Amino acid sequence: MPGPTGADEAATAPAADGASPYRRRATVLAVAAAVGGFLFGFDSSVINGANEAIKDEFGLSSALSGFVVAVALLGSALGAWLAGRLADRWGRTRTMFLGAVMFLVSSIMTGLAVTTADLILWRILSGIGIGIASVMAPAYIAEISPSALRGRLGSLQQLAITLGIFTALLSDQILQSVAGDPSAELFWGAAAWQWMFFVGAVPAAVYGWIALTIPESPRYLLSRGRHDEALAVLATVDADPQGAASAVENSIAQDEHNAAHSSLRGPCLGLLPIVWIGILLSILQQFVGINVIFYYSTTLWQAVGFEKDDAFTVSTITSVTNVAVTFVAIALVDRLGRRPMLLVGSVGMTVSLGLMAVAFTQSYEIADPADPGEVLTQLPGGWGTTALIAANAFVVFFGATWGPLVWVLLGEMFPNRIRAAALGVAAAAQWIANFAVSQSFPWLLDAFGAAIPYLIYTAFAFLSFWFVLFKIPETKGLSLEQMEGIHVERRHRTSA
Repeated sequence: MPGPTGADEAATAPAADGASPYRRRATVLAVAAAVGGFLFGFDSSVINGANEAIKDEFGLSSALSGFVVAVALLGSALGAWLAGRLADRWGRTRTMFLGAVMFLVSSIMTGLAVTTADLILWRILSGIGIGIASVMAPAYIAEISPSALRGRLGSLQQLAITLGIFTALLSDQILQSVAGDPSAELFWGAAAWQWMFFVGAVPAAVYGWIALTIPESPRYLLSRGRHDEALAVLATVDADPQGAASAVENSIAQDEHNAAHSSLRGPCLGLLPIVWIGILLSILQQFVGINVIFYYSTTLWQAVGFEKDDAFTVSTITSVTNVAVTFVAIALVDRLGRRPMLLVGSVGMTVSLGLMAVAFTQSYEIADPADPGEVLTQLPGGWGTTALIAANAFVVFFGATWGPLVWVLLGEMFPNRIRAAALGVAAAAQWIANFAVSQSFPWLLDAFGAAIPYLIYTAFAFLSFWFVLFKIPETKGLSLEQMEGIHVERRHRTSA
């Protein structure tokens, strides 16, 4: 695998200096772009507080209610796929702005929905906006970051997602507390559940303003022949802007020798191998079941002995833990590298999920004292404590490794010529996998109990270790122009 040259090291050395203006400027731009991740996290969780009220307001069945929640994920898959193509035509910042407008409109109109059909329509639009943001944030951050900082700045995407999840849970809880009930009227004739969506217009407006004010990606500008504009942007984030621009232009010139290289098509089931690696990386991130912990955590905590209100509080604490451990990735990713952290994360997730699966083999059901027609899953004695510790350990291992580092890799691992399009396809696969996991868990839970789904997630966590070991190359310290042809190196042997 190629390593940084002396010139690369010299160029990135100032960026490693804590006082460097290049580092500060790159960090500011990365934080700004990561607001898209905040929208991602906010939208994922905001409907949790409104779900029961929506079900009652629109007279939805349980199946239709679940579809209203999940349909945004399919919209996100579409948005991610579109973003990769639009970004190469319109630019990164214009595509960001489109996503912000879609989320702004959908936040307001979802709260104003009067029929099930338009509720579903606005949820799909919301998903498209979030799908766009989920692609543009890591792509833009990777393209403006110095090599020595790209890992930690790329991890800001996941930090923003976790902050968005926490903010949505907190705002839902505050609005519900003020109104007394999600269905109760709050301000200006609108119910609390409507305000839960209206609040989303604020970060959407902020993201839209950011998209209009931050500079365009220099790599996009150079691909369009806008050398002087690109040089002006690079001068703020790179100690050797002319050298960086020349490296990008050389990469573009090489691509132009064979226009077919700009396509995602390849010999492996119709796609390039690197695109498949990105897709499988995205799928594995979701198939370990992380969203089950957040979407269905209240049920889990009730199973280990918490009352319903306390279970909601514990879920909020878990989301705070998810935020906190992301700082571990930010601190270590550019020191330890991507591969070692992902491998440690895979081992930790496999053990913790395996413990959860074993614990739930001991579960039994009792009638719900508050509703005798319902049943509650219970864990006896120390098994409840085991499941509680294992679930939080899983969140820690995921949040410090697979959560942020998958976004880092997706933003940097693809060659320049296909980065946006390939990232769009990989992110679309991630949203579809998210949909599959979130929709299959209730069915698996009803049919087999909790042990079987957690055993399935354990198997995927185990597979993720071997996938990283054999297929994920180390990208630490490499410029984006050096990503062409990188490969896995293991025990002095090279595998494609």
